[in-house]
Amino acid sequence: MLNRKRIDLILRREVIEAMGCTEPAAAALAGAKAAELFGMEPERGEASVSPNMMKNAMGVSIPNSDLHGIRAAVSLGIAIRDTSHGLSVLSSVTDREREKAAGFPLEVRIDENAPSLYVKVTVYGSGHSASAVISGEHDRFTSLELDGITLSDTPLFFPECQSFQEDSFLSTLTLEDAIEYASSLSDDMKELLRKAVSENTAISRKGLDEGLGLSVGKVMGAYVEVPENLDEAMRKAAAAAAAGSDARMAGSVLPVMINSGSGNQGITVTVPVAILAEYLGKSEDEMLSAVAVSELIGLVLTSHKDRLSALCGAFTASIGTACAYAYLLGGGRELMNAAINNMVGNLSGIICDGAKNTCALKIYTSLIAASVSVQLALCGSHAGEGAGIVGDDCISSIDHLSRLSHEGMEQTNRTILQIMLEKSR
Repeated sequence: MLNRKRIDLILRREVIEAMGCTEPAAAALAGAKAAELFGMEPERGEASVSPNMMKNAMGVSIPNSDLHGIRAAVSLGIAIRDTSHGLSVLSSVTDREREKAAGFPLEVRIDENAPSLYVKVTVYGSGHSASAVISGEHDRFTSLELDGITLSDTPLFFPECQSFQEDSFLSTLTLEDAIEYASSLSDDMKELLRKAVSENTAISRKGLDEGLGLSVGKVMGAYVEVPENLDEAMRKAAAAAAAGSDARMAGSVLPVMINSGSGNQGITVTVPVAILAEYLGKSEDEMLSAVAVSELIGLVLTSHKDRLSALCGAFTASIGTACAYAYLLGGGRELMNAAINNMVGNLSGIICDGAKNTCALKIYTSLIAASVSVQLALCGSHAGEGAGIVGDDCISSIDHLSRLSHEGMEQTNRTILQIMLEKSR
């Protein structure tokens, strides 16, 4: 029997608001927590981060500043010293806080042995210290210390989710489970997904109107303002999602509702689905059900890989969107299965080289691939197990994709970061 309550809890935990790229936001949140625990003005600080955290924060603009990178994010968090806004910690930064951050002595190092998503911030002063560790998820504190003593009674974010392993549960869910869940959403879930569509559409419109970043969305969206067929509607949807990323990577202060800890993935699984639903004349409830499909399948795919890896998250999120497209077009498991296999047979090697303005390009490309995959599936064409890493069904294809991410791309990830660090010197 489908555990709806558990899925509701996971969606409430995962589909949350964040401002700016979530890696700098997580780094700032860890800095803010360490300074908050310290309780007075620190004299200096240290930050230890995983290679993937360093990589993903290097090229993206930080909201309310003209800075980039882990050092700036942690320093701003320490200056803010307030964790009440969670991953929107950078939503309001004063001139005084920017000034303090600019002059704060902070040593940053990469911990090669750390988990994929990891940041530890320690602050020092007057013979005392305080530290905070975020690991596994962008807003989960896994360790808090004051003067070297673990604060075991200090509440961490979302303690109700610590009683089970979300990834192990998510990895057991099937396409049928996603369809069943989406077919009967509670009012609370509808409201959550409605908010996700609304907020992510707002940042998309900003990118379309102002042409921020690389202007991928604005340029490509201009070609299809009023779609006349299904293919054009999907191209408009891809441009709209890219526009949201354009704005976000350029440091827009508008919030987004994330998926798998990523604002870009949150935009990818919501905005295009709403646009296609509108083109098809679907009701709001039908649109929200389709968004539930894309959100949930996006999370299921993330459970099969590290949240931060060498495999681009826009690609896996777009697989969720492809399934939502299939759902809106009246398809069930078979159509989704075919669309997933087509996606895995197409863009499986797309790399993540950190958050930056070209993320909008990857979102656009991945969503165009999603539209092609679904349209091929509608015509009965799909990649089979004889095609590269594609399996005989989507389950085995996803397993192969997981192996590619975990086993095959570890050296790729190291090489990507090395190139980026060499360029920054």
